[in-house]
Amino acid sequence: MTKSTLQQQLETLSAARYPLHMPGHKRRVPPAPGLGCYAWDLTEIDGADDLHDADGILADAMARTAALYGARRCWYLVGGSTVGLLAGIRALAPFGSTVIAARNCHKAVYHAMELGQLTARWLTPPVDPQFGIYGSVRPADVAAALDAAPDARCVILTSPTYEGVLSDIRTIAEICHARGVPLLVDEAHGAHYLPFAARYGWRGGAVAAGADLVVQSAHKTLLSLTQTAFLQLNGDLADPAEVERQLDVFETSSPSYPLMVSLDGCTRWLADEGEAAFAAWRARLDAFDAAVRDLKNTKILCCGADALTAHPDFFAHDSGKILLQIGAAGAAYLRADGFEPEMVCGPNMLAMTSPCDDADALERLADVLHAWDKTAAPPAAPRHILPAPGAAAARLPRRCCAPRRAVRMRDGGGEDRRGVSLGLSPRRAAGGTGRGSDGRAGDGLPCIGAGRNRAEAYGRQRGGGDCGFVICKGRQRQGPSEPLRPASRPAPLMGSLSRAHARIKPPHQGRWPRAAQAGRVPTSLPLSVVFLPPLLTNPGFPCTIIIILKCIKG
Repeated sequence: MTKSTLQQQLETLSAARYPLHMPGHKRRVPPAPGLGCYAWDLTEIDGADDLHDADGILADAMARTAALYGARRCWYLVGGSTVGLLAGIRALAPFGSTVIAARNCHKAVYHAMELGQLTARWLTPPVDPQFGIYGSVRPADVAAALDAAPDARCVILTSPTYEGVLSDIRTIAEICHARGVPLLVDEAHGAHYLPFAARYGWRGGAVAAGADLVVQSAHKTLLSLTQTAFLQLNGDLADPAEVERQLDVFETSSPSYPLMVSLDGCTRWLADEGEAAFAAWRARLDAFDAAVRDLKNTKILCCGADALTAHPDFFAHDSGKILLQIGAAGAAYLRADGFEPEMVCGPNMLAMTSPCDDADALERLADVLHAWDKTAAPPAAPRHILPAPGAAAARLPRRCCAPRRAVRMRDGGGEDRRGVSLGLSPRRAAGGTGRGSDGRAGDGLPCIGAGRNRAEAYGRQRGGGDCGFVICKGRQRQGPSEPLRPASRPAPLMGSLSRAHARIKPPHQGRWPRAAQAGRVPTSLPLSVVFLPPLLTNPGFPCTIIIILKCIKG
């Protein structure tokens, strides 16, 4: 395959100069055998552009992708669709505002609601009784929700879903735009819905349908590397400058050039070989559909003997998603024959296809399913595996985001100065309390201060205590300013915040990272800005709180 334009540009730049800069491999030592991209793994040097302020080769690459999809703007994402959803929702919905969201959204949408203290008005799609999955979001339900919540700042929904169910995005976009409300579509599983793909059966893509922000995972059904995605913008209801600002907040400041090259390479491949690849993909899927029509005990969603018309709550279905009712036993049968499924949940098993599949992969899958079908029992009745939606509000308690009480710095181990406790738990953490420099019992809070000396400012804390910090804002009596540092034995972080988080998501998604559970914090903190905790946005990193503190003299 021809090298992408971005890759060629990076290789030329890499060969021209010796690196007196990151990364540490210096393009001389491969991190792992066979990892050839180290030779053009760059950082934001002169000529390499900057993803967060692109005006060179990266801007050109993103413009090529936008043109391919027919979007006004495109941003490359190296944090997956997750970062696109976080940034997109934050750009459209100011802090504390109301949004309308489908109940079957990705967990990143729930994380964005937490971070922005958003109130969600739920759109609950109907449940398909045959497979126990959500159907399409009804346009009439969107209109009704907008009428009931005229202050809503955006509508958020997923199309296609994980199982391949599409909603009528064009009609929904028209309903939203008539009221001046932007529409954000999580199209993570629909990056293959390109303009040319409509000729081969993939119609209804969110970009062509007029959605304002569209998030697409280029690694799910296309050939880009894992963790890469696109954020596409249409129209003028979403401010591109605000989108860029939020991407700067949520995305890494050290974006991977190999990941970005894979996005540009994906674009190049689609432009050069996409039509032929999609035509072959369609032919393979049609042949599979015909081959499995005689299955007796194996049900396949909208495939074989099952038709779209049997699912009145579906607007459309993506034929590239093969959802079978064979359960865990059927999945094990497939594994024994060399196939690994995408997902097994209850009676359902999902097989994902793409334009990059082997020519005979689906033919072999059909043969295995015929062998399974001869001995399999009819599938059990499915159940709706998701819980019923709770309250319409999904907000963090205000006490988690505001100072709880003031304490004397002397009680926390420093000079007699006033501070602010940013404790996030009403309870004391296990492990005892701290004592002040005068021997009196203190609050046991890790101290960040500009005290007269370190021993007084933060060196006398012991044990655990409340989950928070004492922030010194007093006058320095003598001596130079000290850097802000935490106590040597800080208390555990975020006691109640994880519990608030668990009320919104299943318990297994409410865990904190090991470092936070152990009470570890950075050994040094900048003078003007403190980040607490680090960016926490995946299942082990449920939320981010950024606290900006300035030392005040006089």
